[in-house]
Amino acid sequence: MTPVVPLRFQVGARTLAAVPRRLVRMALSLDAVLAAAVPALPRLPDDADGFLVTSVPEAAIDGFVPAGLLCAVRQRYVRYHIDFGVGVEAWLAGLSGSARSGLKRKARKLAAASGGTLDIRAYRTVEEMRTFHPLARAVSATTYQERLLGAGLPEDVAYCVELAAEDRIRGWLLFVGDAPAAYLCCTAEGESLRYDHVGHDPAHDTLSPGAVLQMEAMRALFDDRFARFDFTEGEGQHKRQFATGGTACVDLLLLRPTLSNRAILAALGAFDGAVAWAKRASAHPALQPLAKQVRR
Repeated sequence: MTPVVPLRFQVGARTLAAVPRRLVRMALSLDAVLAAAVPALPRLPDDADGFLVTSVPEAAIDGFVPAGLLCAVRQRYVRYHIDFGVGVEAWLAGLSGSARSGLKRKARKLAAASGGTLDIRAYRTVEEMRTFHPLARAVSATTYQERLLGAGLPEDVAYCVELAAEDRIRGWLLFVGDAPAAYLCCTAEGESLRYDHVGHDPAHDTLSPGAVLQMEAMRALFDDRFARFDFTEGEGQHKRQFATGGTACVDLLLLRPTLSNRAILAALGAFDGAVAWAKRASAHPALQPLAKQVRR
């Protein structure tokens, strides 16, 4: 059965309403994104309302013809990546001076809290993943990624073990004292390593363990077998900071041309347009106090 996906009426992270639809999700790989590939749609299952196709390169949209389906853009973003071919020194030089100094300062604070040295441990083999998984799960359970976004590390250790047997997973833990404070777990897709599961214990927010762990993990990956690091869908300051390149992408919602689906797309379009207008209006100095009260 095709899974139900909620189409959200959202302001920032706050969902005001949602309409359920059975959607076939298709996520383009980084290789397809870089090649500006036009996604090939399979036959739509009888019980499905449509497709949700993520990371479609903007350069490929003109050649994409979803015959007989309603089409709407749900999100626009840059899909960022690191090209390991540039070499670690060039990558480090590409970071801004403020970013480098800030990360060094955070690393020193973490080292001081851990007896004088950073305690970062890497995992990749089957046995190492058996050790990594319960420790990373303990961190994941505390994170907003798991509690609010449902993007925590899977609870079944087999997820890590099976991928490790094929050399398709990398994991890192950052410890403060004897306890893990942050984790990063990435899986391979072709020659790319994907930014899949990440988080830190909020009890250590002031030490920024997640940022320091990501910096050290990226540095180590220049000596690994992968050609690229894929930051996947969506944007973020840390993605822009670490990336060597990016591709403008959109997420496309494709629905059967029923009356109810037409009404849903019209409502979503009107709502998103109103939210965009409100954001622009709230930037006016006279309206900023009111905008702050609304956000609270």
